[in-house]
Amino acid sequence: MPAHVIALLTAICYACALVSARRGLKYSTPTTVTCVSVLVQIVMLWGALFLSRGVPRVSWTPVLLFAFVGVTQLGVRLLAYTGVHKIGASRSSALQATSPLIAAGIAILFLRERPSTEVILGTFLVVIGIMLVSWRAEEQIATFRWWHLLFPLGAACLTGMNHPIRRYALSLSNEPLFFSTVMGSASAVFFLAFMAASPPGDRLVWHRKALWPFLLTGIAETLSILFIVTALSVGSVVVVAPIAATYPVWALLGAALFLRDLERVNLMTVAGTLSVVVGTVAIYLGS
Repeated sequence: MPAHVIALLTAICYACALVSARRGLKYSTPTTVTCVSVLVQIVMLWGALFLSRGVPRVSWTPVLLFAFVGVTQLGVRLLAYTGVHKIGASRSSALQATSPLIAAGIAILFLRERPSTEVILGTFLVVIGIMLVSWRAEEQIATFRWWHLLFPLGAACLTGMNHPIRRYALSLSNEPLFFSTVMGSASAVFFLAFMAASPPGDRLVWHRKALWPFLLTGIAETLSILFIVTALSVGSVVVVAPIAATYPVWALLGAALFLRDLERVNLMTVAGTLSVVVGTVAIYLGS
């Protein structure tokens, strides 16, 4: 299957995960959906690995790199689902898609790279998109606070690190299914540590009406992780990342269709989401 098709499946699956999580978060917490997602990932990927050809022989370097990515992916999950809980799936996904802007900014500030015309234009569009998505959000979300925007932006920062690390590790050993399993295992171990260190108020909240949405979230996110790792194993970051970054459009569509009772999708949100996606693609192409 071509890399661009797999990248598109990545975007659709991740959007489904965010929308489904928003439905379940009406009754539960971001920590709980993260727990379910991690458990589903372990069961699905370890099962698929042993049903295929078992654990392959690879060097330790890519294993350690993917274990590190598993830790950062846990952070992405916690921040992303908290963002969905606080400001909704459509807004949160648009802000989370700003990771190329953050990566480009780091390159310009610390690596002394000169931004291309595409990067400058993309940066402008992303900034405009962020302003539109967050414009007067307090009028539609009673509990909105400006710092809630930091949750999806924090997820974007961690996501910005993950693609190049995955691509480099896959260049050493091309085993996407095994490395996706390593990521899930590392996430599970550090989630246990996270829960042990969390205050009692952050414990898991189990609710019958949240179970199926969270299970769907876990399946969709696991597929998105497997798809993005597979896409990076057969295609370059420049090809894969812009297509995978279109998930806010699919999340916006999903919110409009399935979350009409939970969040309002207005013209500002639509315009801001499209601006962020177009700007993200421009930054990727100009990097």
